[in-house]
Amino acid sequence: MSVRPPDRAGPSRPAPPLVPFTARVPGSKSITNRALLLAAAAVGTTRLRAPLVSDDTLAFRTALTDLGIRVDAAPHDAYWDVTGGGGGPTGPGRVWCADAGTAARFLPPFAAAGTGSFLFDGSAQLRARPSRPLTDALTRLGATVRTAPGSSLPLVVDAAGLDGGRIALDGSLSSQYLSGLLMAAPLFRTPLVIDVAGLVSRPYIGMTLALMRHFGSEAAEGPDGRIEVRPGGYRAADLMVEPDASTASYLFAAAAVTGRTVTVPGLGTGSLQGDLRFVEVLRRAGARVEVTGDATTVTSTGRLRGGFDIDMGDISDTFMTLAAIAPLADAPLTIRGIGHARLKESDRIAVVARNLAACGVVTESGPDWLTVHPGRPDAALIACHRDHRIAMAFSVLGLGAPGVLTLDDPGCVGKTFPGFHAELNRLCPEYEPPAYDAGGALATSGAATPAPHRQ
Repeated sequence: MSVRPPDRAGPSRPAPPLVPFTARVPGSKSITNRALLLAAAAVGTTRLRAPLVSDDTLAFRTALTDLGIRVDAAPHDAYWDVTGGGGGPTGPGRVWCADAGTAARFLPPFAAAGTGSFLFDGSAQLRARPSRPLTDALTRLGATVRTAPGSSLPLVVDAAGLDGGRIALDGSLSSQYLSGLLMAAPLFRTPLVIDVAGLVSRPYIGMTLALMRHFGSEAAEGPDGRIEVRPGGYRAADLMVEPDASTASYLFAAAAVTGRTVTVPGLGTGSLQGDLRFVEVLRRAGARVEVTGDATTVTSTGRLRGGFDIDMGDISDTFMTLAAIAPLADAPLTIRGIGHARLKESDRIAVVARNLAACGVVTESGPDWLTVHPGRPDAALIACHRDHRIAMAFSVLGLGAPGVLTLDDPGCVGKTFPGFHAELNRLCPEYEPPAYDAGGALATSGAATPAPHRQ
């Protein structure tokens, strides 16, 4: 895929005035997968409207059916009806998590609340991601857990229900371990009390607790990081899934670097997603931002400002969006608090730094920070490392760069936004999407080493 260089002297001059665009952003992955689990554990049938349909959510849905949960999809996936089992699952069960970290971290505690033996496995990428905090917590609660060396997948849970209790959890690697335990806790026989230390991505825990309340379970939060959940289970509760704020970050950033206005309906002041705070980062970088009760709009001012230092630990899934457009700013940008991003689909700090270096952009980095200096990116091959967020972030850089960037795996965006390339082209016609095959899929999908496509 290719982006034709914009007809302007540099990134600080706006494009000619254009009609404002309304972006079509798919549903939140984080909400979809949490709601799938809570609906599966509930008594009754839940209707999830506008769920995200992507590699990760389909893997999660399939995993639930492998655990005996019935999920009925409406035509065109307008909604999914989930018939809950009213508790933990009954084994035996074999679950393939594919690349979905949420499946590997949310489903083992759910299984431990059931009965029988359950095997969880996933791709080589997922096997490389850490799971020790979760397996250690389940073991301390009395579950029988067996893993591959290093506490990685494949993982086996021999379940006979859990009594709860009090445990300490290290939340510095990922908030998903805590979310998985919290969502399973109402299915335990006695209360669960968790003392959390070093929690990263705190807004995702707020999302988890809000969705638990929606399905009828309460958690008490103490000022010292302690969370208590009492047994009682869940009841079915229909839910409209709001657009994905992490995904919207790329389209908001595209507006900021191309002189456009982009509005995302359904993402407003009542959003459950902390990543919507990315628009405040864009505001600090010079964009105009309006957040109403039911929509968010970002408008370019024709200049991207740098010269500031920002902690993005709570919204680390969007740090790559900022880092990728940072070369177009008028001064260096430093992003901090993102050490846990090294343990995602890729070592995201290192991968961003290497890709920017390939573009001729100067960066500096440390264990949990990255500084990006202004520059005019050169033509380069972008190594995606099968990481959807790397591919989408650098696609946006291509819009504001004078050279031609090349993604080595444009199809990896299917993890969370299969229609990303087409939607970016609709909003920014100068963006030329990759080729699609006769079936409507990216021509590179399924290839072990896809041929580069121009961006």
